[in-house]
Amino acid sequence: MRAVVTGGAGFIGSHLCERLLAEGGDVVCVDNFLTSGLHNIEHLMQHPRFLFSYGDVCQGLDVDGLVDAVFHLASPASPTDYLRLPLETLRVGSAGTWNALDLAASKNARFLLTSTSESYGDPQIHPQTEDYWGNVNPVGPRSVYDEAKRFGEALTMAYRRSSGVDAKIVRIFNTFGPRMRPDDGRAIPTFISQALRGSPITVQGTGAQTRSITYVDDLVRGILLLLDSDETGPINVGTEHELTVLQLAELIVRLCGSDSPIELVERMADDPEKRRPDLTLARTLLGYEPQVGPEEGLRHTIDFFKG
Repeated sequence: MRAVVTGGAGFIGSHLCERLLAEGGDVVCVDNFLTSGLHNIEHLMQHPRFLFSYGDVCQGLDVDGLVDAVFHLASPASPTDYLRLPLETLRVGSAGTWNALDLAASKNARFLLTSTSESYGDPQIHPQTEDYWGNVNPVGPRSVYDEAKRFGEALTMAYRRSSGVDAKIVRIFNTFGPRMRPDDGRAIPTFISQALRGSPITVQGTGAQTRSITYVDDLVRGILLLLDSDETGPINVGTEHELTVLQLAELIVRLCGSDSPIELVERMADDPEKRRPDLTLARTLLGYEPQVGPEEGLRHTIDFFKG
């Protein structure tokens, strides 16, 4: 398979590129380093089946030769990034998705959109099933990411219906692992960085809000299972390891061997109260089962941050 990965130098994108190469594929990685960097893919640059193309998917995608699959991952993904880059986030979710779909159509390639659990907003059902339409504030500060992804989903399905592109949608839940940025702004890299420094762990609100954390290797496996299936989605990929944010902070402090205190700080607007995927469709339709538990995944991530 020859695959194009937009956002391929990002945290998740670089792991996907790595896995595709390990399985014998050829990879064209497209990125403009807006929220990523060469360091994530430097170890792949000399690989004979890896090609890096610096570019902004919002300006179009021009890839020579055969393309079997297009994975569209390009987007700011952390609150820190999309609050800093609101227009860029909306643009890549709309124009970027459109251009990636155009490329898939022109090459008769499969297309996979990485959407997000943020599509459900602050959900009123728990756990979240794919047929739930969500509870999203369309004008709040987080809306630039939520609505960009929801538009991307709508565009993907419209393109599939009107043009016949074999397009698929995966909804990602709270993924973590090596190559996250320490200044990412998401809970896990923030807590690990603070714990390793011995700084206070800044937990938003009371810390009672929950997240279901997914190790990146499990996510990448789920993405490829969906691509190779006859399913369209959206399909949730994640884990059911639901923790309160306070429990997550305490676990990271313990695994780091840190004596950092917990400090409660103001909570971000529209921060979801509960987050856990219903994995019924992923299990029954894809044969997906997460394999890496929270402690094992966090130990790998902490080792990366120490390095």
